[in-house]
Amino acid sequence: MTLNVGDAAPDFSMPASGGRSVSLAALRGMPFVLYFYPKADTPGCTKEACAFQEALPQLAHVGVEVIGVSKDKMKPVEKFAEKYGLRFPLASDAETQVAEAYGVWVEKSMYGKKYMGMERSTFLIDRNGKIARIWPKVKVDGHAADVMEAVKALG
Repeated sequence: MTLNVGDAAPDFSMPASGGRSVSLAALRGMPFVLYFYPKADTPGCTKEACAFQEALPQLAHVGVEVIGVSKDKMKPVEKFAEKYGLRFPLASDAETQVAEAYGVWVEKSMYGKKYMGMERSTFLIDRNGKIARIWPKVKVDGHAADVMEAVKALG
């Protein structure tokens, strides 16, 4: 499924770090960042999560939540959040239903071997539940700052 700016954000409900759960219904009326990352506690994913953690005070100041999503089960997600002091929810999409709905569970290739995996992508969802911005195939360096600029533009 390919999503576009202006589309309604696909529904979701997932368990998240800190004994929380996250859902589209619970976030209605507030803008939020939903970012998908391949695997907890790997170098790129750690760098990305820590950058969002650093931006959290600014994002919270403008009323924007951040939610990270991976295929990892809850135990590694919790360990990752704890290890790096990540205060925003990290959600477990172990069955990849949410990743598939957002079009980020894709065929990848490494050393000629094809496999299914999470494409590092970010979605900015507006207060009406519509997709305001999409960052496909994210490069980690500077990404949180780009997201922050887009959040400011939301108004």
